[in-house]
Amino acid sequence: MNLHTLIPILESIAPPALAEDFDTGRIGLILDRAADIQKIAVALDPTDYVLEEAARHGADLLITHHTLIFDPVNLISKKLSDTLKIAIDNDISIYVMHTNYDKAEGGVNDVLAELLGLANITPLALGRIGGIVPVSAKDFASFISKKLDTAVQYAGDREIKKVMVVGGSGFRREYIDIAIEHGADALVSGELRHDAIRYAAGELCLFDATHYATENPAMEKLCGRLPVDAVFIEDKPLVNFETDN
Repeated sequence: MNLHTLIPILESIAPPALAEDFDTGRIGLILDRAADIQKIAVALDPTDYVLEEAARHGADLLITHHTLIFDPVNLISKKLSDTLKIAIDNDISIYVMHTNYDKAEGGVNDVLAELLGLANITPLALGRIGGIVPVSAKDFASFISKKLDTAVQYAGDREIKKVMVVGGSGFRREYIDIAIEHGADALVSGELRHDAIRYAAGELCLFDATHYATENPAMEKLCGRLPVDAVFIEDKPLVNFETDN
């Protein structure tokens, strides 16, 4: 399939108009090698490992959630040039679905809500909210950990009946406010911060299931929605935890 024939299909999955303003110029086709697309690789991040695996699989296109170049550059560093070289040497184009895929039907937040068993789901500006069978905060943390295959840290202790999910980095005050306004008992996202813990104290339980694990499932599921043979590439960040008991 021609790359530029494929793009409208990708845009129907994650319409660019859904993207946040800060994503202007950072989504869609960011590296065009003008190749005929016979195989697609999908991953959360365009890391060197991901690009090397994409090349090994013979992919002509890599679709990622996060972009390779976020800020405009006047100087291309060695690190960036080395990464670009892998893609260019192997004729791999790169296409990015970011906040548009977060919001899109069947995108990041829908997949996360589905995995966590939310019922009667309501779409929100950049998240989803729904109900679950009542469970303790501790047991819900264990459930999240199992479903997303990740370590989970949480703040707060109450019975959880209604949950808001925001894939990625969603512990902002505006999202906490939305969760509280909609009667949620819990907010599930990644990158839990001290100020968020203080702000939500007594009002809402916060469950940090990591940026990677809250977004990655939707990228994997994307493979089954593509019109060309696709392979998912896992590149989970290695994080070590040490406690002194």
